[in-house]
Amino acid sequence: MDTFLAALLIFLGSFVQSSIGFGLAIVAAPLLFLLSPDYVPGPITAVALVLSIANGYRYRASISLKGLGAAVAGRVPGSLAGGVLLLWADTKLLSLWLGVTVISAVLVSLLPIKIAPTPPRMAVAGFLSGFMGTSTAIGGPPMALLLQHERASMIRANLSAFFVVSCVISLAVQAPAGYMNWHHLQLSLPLIPATLLGFWLATRWVDKISSQHIRVASLVLCTVSGIAAIAIYWRT
Repeated sequence: MDTFLAALLIFLGSFVQSSIGFGLAIVAAPLLFLLSPDYVPGPITAVALVLSIANGYRYRASISLKGLGAAVAGRVPGSLAGGVLLLWADTKLLSLWLGVTVISAVLVSLLPIKIAPTPPRMAVAGFLSGFMGTSTAIGGPPMALLLQHERASMIRANLSAFFVVSCVISLAVQAPAGYMNWHHLQLSLPLIPATLLGFWLATRWVDKISSQHIRVASLVLCTVSGIAAIAIYWRT
């Protein structure tokens, strides 16, 4: 039953991310953590890598390397900092950090501001993405905030390209920290079909469903799951 529920959450997250460019971990990570802390951050990062490769290939014509180099450069030290947090924090504290990260991501996404994606800002966003992504698997919001006013295809393409590199870096840090081993790989493999199903369905429906409706639904789910993760911290 836990595997089925985990696959369902991954399917929903994959559909959202393939539709708007990010959101797999925001939607799935807090609830997966409720099922088993072992799902976060390693397995969900591995799943995100598969999804990012699929989306990156689909939108490859819209990928622009401008600015991504600065973001990747910032991502490396951010991932190392996230790895330090994994070594230092226990499961209870990670639950709190996960919940706070999700709620913060929701609040940031609601800000009525436009920030130009200059190289220095991309580097800062890359660092924050690395820190958040390696420690909680939720690394999309900092980059999405900078790119949110670009063309939809450009957002999906460049976030996917960035996430491919980001996931590889995060997994390289999570493995020696003990968050991505054979056990975590076994948890990841059954989730891949659900990931690809969500991706496939989004490619068929992305032009028929309002991205605004998907965004609102995902923000509501994110808020509920973030609050649930914080509640775990206070109850344990």
